[in-house]
Amino acid sequence: MLKEFKDFAMRGNVVDMAVGIIIGAAFGKIVSSLVADVIMPPIGFLMGSVDFSDLFISLSGQDYVSLAAAKEAGAPTINVGVFINTVLDFAIVAFAIFLLIRAINRLKRQEEKPAAAPATKDCPHCLSSVPIKATKCAHCTSDLAAA
Repeated sequence: MLKEFKDFAMRGNVVDMAVGIIIGAAFGKIVSSLVADVIMPPIGFLMGSVDFSDLFISLSGQDYVSLAAAKEAGAPTINVGVFINTVLDFAIVAFAIFLLIRAINRLKRQEEKPAAAPATKDCPHCLSSVPIKATKCAHCTSDLAAA
């Protein structure tokens, strides 16, 4: 059983999948930082200095300065800004994966193209190259229909 597990774990697909998961997790962190630190600040600035990470609705009826203050007070909140950031994270990751899969599929299609049918054949008598539909050899005038 241990040998079977080793064979399974060392098979190319499992190792490739593990590498993909690790790279995907790291890519997710990069995308989260891109959204939170690069994309959302200019959008918030254009909307009147709004910090999207602090957009929330307090369900307790009290006003809080920030989401951190509301959480510290133990107030129930609907975190609208965090949700917007998460949706943007997902959209960017999904688009990047779409582009990756599209490129892989394009490469697979190029590999799968069948070889073109031969346009010539060899004459069995003189070994000259003649068109595939020829019935007589142009070089030795042998009958190719019987060959």
